This record gives sequence, C-alpha cells and structure tokens, in this order.
Amino acid sequence: MANQPMTRRDFVRSCAAGISALTAASVATPTGQAAGSRRPNIVLIVSDDHGRGDLGCYGHPVIRTPNLDRLAAEGVRFTNAFCTTASCSASRSVILSGLYNHYNGQYGHQHDYHHFITFDHVRSLPVLLSQDGYRTARIGKYHVAPDEVYKFDVHLPGNDRSPVQMADNCRKLFEAGDERPFLLYYCTSDPHRGGGKANDLPYGPDRFGNRAQGYPGVQEVTYRAEDVLVPDYLPDIPECRAELAQYCQAVSRFDQGVGRLVEHLKNAGQYDNTILIYISDNGIAFPGAKTTVYEPGINLPCIVRRPGQKNKGIACDALVNWADLTPTILDLAGATPRDYEFHGRSFKSVLERQHAPDWDTTYASHTFHEITMYYPMRVVRERRFKLIWNLAHGLDYPFASDLWAAATWQGTLKRGSKLYGKRTVDAYLHRPRFELYDLQNDPHEVKNLADDLQYKGELERLQARLKAFQKRTKDPWIVKWNYE
Repeated sequence: MANQPMTRRDFVRSCAAGISALTAASVATPTGQAAGSRRPNIVLIVSDDHGRGDLGCYGHPVIRTPNLDRLAAEGVRFTNAFCTTASCSASRSVILSGLYNHYNGQYGHQHDYHHFITFDHVRSLPVLLSQDGYRTARIGKYHVAPDEVYKFDVHLPGNDRSPVQMADNCRKLFEAGDERPFLLYYCTSDPHRGGGKANDLPYGPDRFGNRAQGYPGVQEVTYRAEDVLVPDYLPDIPECRAELAQYCQAVSRFDQGVGRLVEHLKNAGQYDNTILIYISDNGIAFPGAKTTVYEPGINLPCIVRRPGQKNKGIACDALVNWADLTPTILDLAGATPRDYEFHGRSFKSVLERQHAPDWDTTYASHTFHEITMYYPMRVVRERRFKLIWNLAHGLDYPFASDLWAAATWQGTLKRGSKLYGKRTVDAYLHRPRFELYDLQNDPHEVKNLADDLQYKGELERLQARLKAFQKRTKDPWIVKWNYE
C-alpha cells in the first residue's frame, strides 16, 4: 500500500500516543533504575511516645512485643538511634523531611492553636518517592503540615488507637495488583497518653488509650503495677507503677498491629519485597523523657528488616538520627534526588554492621512542644560525652499539659519529694546554661561537668562542634552565641 499523507488528526493522535508511552516509561523506569528491576516496597511504622528499652528485643524482661521482636530477629536493631527533638509534630517533620526542624520551620506542634507548619520549599519523602514512581499512602496519626508539603497519594481510613483494624485497612494497598512499589506510612497513637483516668482516685493513672471494650482484633495484654519495671529516671511510687502498667498494655496492643500488618503483607505476596522500618517519634510520655533532650527522651528504638539481609538479628551501634531516615529510605528505594540536599545522610551502608566507627556523633535541636513551651535546646552527643545548651536557661523548664497533670508527677509533688528518679526535682525544673555529661561514667546524666575545670577542654571542643552544626544546618538560633 502506498504511503498516505498524515492528516492533522493523525498527527495529534501520534503525538498523544508518544507522550503516553513516555509517561509510562518514566513510571516503569524511574531515575537511576534499570528496566525490569523490581524496587522494594517501604513500610515506615511509627509508634507514639515509645521508649527504646520497652521492647523484648531491647532487653525488657516484662513487656511482651513478639512481633517487633521477630522483625529485629530478621533484620537489625540500632542501639544508638535518636530523634532530634522529643516532640511529636516537630519530630515527625524531621522524619519525613530529612531536615532539622529549626530549618524546616515546624518548630513545634501542628494541631489546633499551636499552628506550627513546615516551609513550603521543603521536599518531603512521600513527594519525592511519588515523583520517582512510588505509590504513597498513609494511615493513622499524621501531625504535620501543610498537606501540600507532606502529600501522600492516598489517606487510608482508620482509628489510630486501633492498630489491628488499621492494618486490616491496608490490605487493598498490598493487593492492588499495581506493579509500582509503594510507601506505607503507618502511625498509631499508641502508646501516647489519652482516654481519661483508669480510676476515680485523685491521682488515678492515665489510660494510655486502653478501654474496657478493647479494640477490634486485639487480644489485650494487661500488666500488674507490682510487676512493671520502673526505669531509673522515674520515681518508684504507686502512681508511677500504675501508669507504667497502662503504658505497657498500650505497647503490647501496638505490637499486635505490627503482627497483623506483616500477616497481610505475606498473604499478598509482598513481604519478601518489602522493607519494614520501625521507630518511635520520641520518648515515653512521662516527665524526664518526652520533651527533654535527656537520653530517655531522644534515645529510641529503631528496627530495619529488609529482604536479603545477610547478618540477621544483629545490633548496630551507629549513632543515627531521624534526619537520616528520609535519605536512607530514598537510598534503599534507588530514588535519591540529584538536585536536593538533606541534613541527614543514608545509613544503608551500616545495615550489615555491628560496629560503625564513622557514625560516632549525633545532634538534637528542640525549640517548642506546645505553643507556650518555648525552651530551645541544642545538643551534640558523642559516644562518651554529651553537651546540652539551654538557650532559655533563665526560665523554669516548661511542662506539657498532660505531663504536668500526670499521676506520676503529681504524686511526686504530693509527697514533697526532693528526688525524681535519679535527678532532683529542682535540677529538673531549673536548668543551667550548659550541661556536660560523661555518659560512660554517668549514664543517668545527673553530674553536670560544665563548670568543672578538669573538663574545660571537652566543653570548649563540644561547643565548637555545636556551633559548626548550627552553621551547617542554618539554625537561626545560632545568633544567641553573640550576646550571652
């Protein structure tokens, strides 16, 4: 047949077909990916106010977390993983942006009257992965803003206190039959405080989300106050024990959600191509942990289970923090952007290693929790020494509303106790400008060495490191060095 001249309509159809083919190709072979390669799914699991020691795989002798323990046995758990701020919204902004919150703009809580939000120039993990061919979905607690910056393709429904039901609501994502890999951001509100008091006593314990009727699919695990383990930074008083029993129940409930999530991944044939990362946003919701930059507030659980892990069940001592999560996930997904920089760095290289000598320092940057809680702190933390700079040291240390009302704190005040755990009540409320601790010899951070002339060299060395960190990450609060 002789060639026929192309009409205008044929030309338009031809162009449209070409554009469609290019679009399909850009999805099938994202930047840096060879055709035919299968990229991993990513499931990022975040609990709310969960301490590092409060899992079986981290050595807790009482609390039951068999599903998280299995993930650790199949992968790697980090013994020196840190949030960069022990506050829910601010920490989650760091998790999803790879930027310290003094730079990304989310200085404190996002919700209600607090109204802190991330600057619109920030490019978040879900946006970057979506641009590189991933399906992105979130379920449960969100707590960051604005939506345009932290945009997910799909918001799955679910009660964030009902972790098994949340996992059930993820099945359609796993079974969609879509060849594109997915990112799932699965965030519960367990074991955060909430739900009222467990009894009518004046200093009754918080329920931590527990309720008499339970939650769908959950086999509640209860704990007796006399059986719980009271960590050294908390007071061993009846009010604290009663609250810890409630907290432990919420942790075990959260663990069952993780178990159901894994079950659905396996049933959908996705488990063997899925990386699961478990972290907590900050330390437990007790005075002495959450909202502080002491170890119980920022040293957190981190478990990474991935297909092909050779050294299974290892503990890695690298000092990683939540600013490293977005760069790490993008690296694992083969989606690292060429034209954008993060404050954190990928720790993919240490996932098979127990000791990581080139990961010896981490930093923290806290400014607000609630809108009334202005108390900026900056931290440099090495394996042995730790320096805290309390920029507003002239103020009393501010309390989160739920922590002030907590039976544990009110019970301490009722007794007129001078001690709160290993620390004095006065030392907790009134902080000096600098706190310098030798963690090797003082793991509970009670002996401040900042004014000890013997440690003047260490103090000055760490101050210089802190200034360099602030300069490198464009921390506006660096100006405070100039007038005090």
